[in-house]
Amino acid sequence: MDMKEQIAQIRAHVTEEMRALDGTQALESLRVKVLGKKGELTALLRGMGQLSPEERPQAGQLINQAREEFTALLDEKQREFKAIEQEAALHREAIDVTQPCALPPRGSAHPITLCMNEMVDCFTGMGFEVVEGPEVELDHYNFELMNIPKNHPARDAQDTFYIDDNVVLRTHTSPMQARTMLTRKPPIRVICPGRVYRADEVDASHSPVFHQMEGLVIDEDVTMADLKGTLDTFAKALYGDDVTTRFRPSFFPFTEPSAEVDLTCVNCHGKGCRVCKGTGWIEVLGAGMVNPKVLDMCGIDSKKYRGFAFGVGLERIVMLRYGITDMRALYEGDVRFLSQFRED
Repeated sequence: MDMKEQIAQIRAHVTEEMRALDGTQALESLRVKVLGKKGELTALLRGMGQLSPEERPQAGQLINQAREEFTALLDEKQREFKAIEQEAALHREAIDVTQPCALPPRGSAHPITLCMNEMVDCFTGMGFEVVEGPEVELDHYNFELMNIPKNHPARDAQDTFYIDDNVVLRTHTSPMQARTMLTRKPPIRVICPGRVYRADEVDASHSPVFHQMEGLVIDEDVTMADLKGTLDTFAKALYGDDVTTRFRPSFFPFTEPSAEVDLTCVNCHGKGCRVCKGTGWIEVLGAGMVNPKVLDMCGIDSKKYRGFAFGVGLERIVMLRYGITDMRALYEGDVRFLSQFRED
């Protein structure tokens, strides 16, 4: 059998077997059978040594043409199989984007953050500016400029976290009032929200870390009526128009006169209940007219200017707002608890 006939026979076998191929694995087996090191076409190439010198060039040409032909046929078949496999994979992995899917859990702002943002919106709407300061504070700003003398109980190590004799974790946000008065000239109208620290035991109503918002107004002819009007507006914005405020005389070293401010109980609307202990009122903040000594120590002429200040405990506001009876729930990070306060 001459070379042309042998190649024609191999071609016929390849054509027949390619019709029966069912995948890339069978295709690769056929490629090895024909073009591999021990393949049929390779065997013809090795047998050229038995041919005469005159026959070898023509035989080599025929074998190379056959190799190129078979390689092209096998490559084309491989592309067909890959296209089929890709189509099948796309079909298996297809996603119906019209089907409803399970949404991942959504986070929410902490109730303290929600109330703080609402309070900030309320006071900025009345012309206040937000100022912030360090939580690690100098004794000079935390106590001395607030008219709290060396022998005051608030300076006791049982109530205050001391870093050294002159540095403390701030016990209130009032130091920012002093810092503001020292760096600005009246008129001043600021609020100071932030974390504060007290050496308290953790229980249902106390925590060593909590949040306050201080307010300060300094200007000419500021009166107690301005303070009451500001806090009335704040209370109604937070709890509704039915809420009223009550001022009770009190004492704070940095204000004179001073007052504790109560709101009508948001639970019973002043009728008396367990939350307000039957009084119809709930204490929410302390306030008063800025002590002239504080103004003078901060470089403001107390004969020309007057001012008022107030301090609100945010945890107290949050617990009243949402009916929370244990402050510890605010700090435990329980997602089930916190998810109740999501604002959609």
